[in-house]
Amino acid sequence: MSSEISPGRRKEWVNGRIVEGLLASNMNLDFFAVDSLRKNNPSWKLLMADTAPLVASFLYQVFIQNNGREISQGDLEAQLDDALYAIRESWGPDVFPRSASEYLDEWAGVHYGWLRKYYPAGEDEPHYDLTVSAEKAIRWLESLEERQFVGTESRLMTVFALLRQMVEGQEQDPDQRVQELERRREEIAREIEAVRAGNLVLMDDLQVKDRFQQVASTARELLSDFREVEQNFRALDRRTREQITLWEGSKAELLDQVFGQSDAIEGSDQGRSFHAFWEFLMASQRQEELSSLLEAVFQMGAVRSLEPDMRLKRIHHDWLEAGEHTQRTVALISQQLRRFLDDQVRLENRRIMEILRQIEQKALVVAEERPREASFVTIDGASPHVELPMERTLYTPAKRTLVDSESLELGVEDIDVDLLFSQVVVDKEKLRQNVRRALAIRSQVTLLEILERYPLEQGLAELMTYLAIASESSDTVFDETGFDVVTLNQREEVRRRARVPRIIFSR
Repeated sequence: MSSEISPGRRKEWVNGRIVEGLLASNMNLDFFAVDSLRKNNPSWKLLMADTAPLVASFLYQVFIQNNGREISQGDLEAQLDDALYAIRESWGPDVFPRSASEYLDEWAGVHYGWLRKYYPAGEDEPHYDLTVSAEKAIRWLESLEERQFVGTESRLMTVFALLRQMVEGQEQDPDQRVQELERRREEIAREIEAVRAGNLVLMDDLQVKDRFQQVASTARELLSDFREVEQNFRALDRRTREQITLWEGSKAELLDQVFGQSDAIEGSDQGRSFHAFWEFLMASQRQEELSSLLEAVFQMGAVRSLEPDMRLKRIHHDWLEAGEHTQRTVALISQQLRRFLDDQVRLENRRIMEILRQIEQKALVVAEERPREASFVTIDGASPHVELPMERTLYTPAKRTLVDSESLELGVEDIDVDLLFSQVVVDKEKLRQNVRRALAIRSQVTLLEILERYPLEQGLAELMTYLAIASESSDTVFDETGFDVVTLNQREEVRRRARVPRIIFSR
């Protein structure tokens, strides 16, 4: 391969093999770059494969159209068997003669890399997920479909809006910012006067269609971005593991490098952008606003004439599912990295013990051949016992307990012994009713909002019962990136508070 690649180009390990990093934005598509892409890029291989219609259509229906992630081998084989059966019924039994398991192994192999085959934590059955390269190829095929019309106005306005935001966001002159804000205020004031006068400027159907197409395209691209973010996180984790394995310096320097790499996940441009997106999307007000906007848009006649994909009405739920999967991936990578470090430390300790045993064995060999000089000192015992001066604690005199058994007094009898048997019992069904009442008027509600409406009466025990109810519901989301402060005792003078992860209940 090295003879076919122009010298000086950077190589990366992607999908189990070495390919050139030709997709970076600072590289030109010269002859050598395109030739290397044709031979090594998984996306190009998918488009050139004889089974491309089967691969692209099946992966699109399972992973992209239905936003599928982490599909077990048994389920994926069953779906592929059904697809192969339908194709053979129409085209004959000799079409695609291999079994579903053989096709999946081939698509997940090193040569193609269209599927990622892995074992999730605690599972003994392999799972599959779509790779970024395969998704790019399928998305490109999807873009080849003829559109009813090509809108340009909304994209031009988006370009102007983004440029204006960048310029205004970097403006450091207060006078310039004030002038811009005053100009906007004047425009808004003129628009308000025009509306009051009855001069309403409405979008025509063409403008509505143009903007809806851009919304649909951006919404689908966001789902693709989640999978690429996951792959970049896994690549960062792999590079960190390689660094740990080949490290020859001190352990302190290694830990500094490793923790620096872990912080780089969230501190990188991509990590910060994903975190800002997730914070924005997790706000319940934003979700409700997005749901109402989508509902209103799909009621427009211009949008209905496009026969849109109805799954776009719940695209924000797909974003939440994909984003939560990405969050779990990052958390799992951190756990695996910590376990990997523990294994490295355990191996180092094992090596130290082996060296100590070798020293003891050599000591036993030369035990009978000790020097005969008078200055040689022997030690009674298997090893010397060393006590450092600072290890010795100061003398503390023991306290003697005085017991007076002669003067006995009658104890007080008016003690309320019922307090010894009082127990705090939390009505779990009552708390469930509080959650249901809050969800009756809203589609989503946080635990903090429920507690503002129904304050805690039994403190920490009642809060723990709410957490148990949330863990039992599959519709509840635990947002580990945000925290809420809950007051445990409302009626006491000294307030106690607890800091818990943000919990979002959904219908």
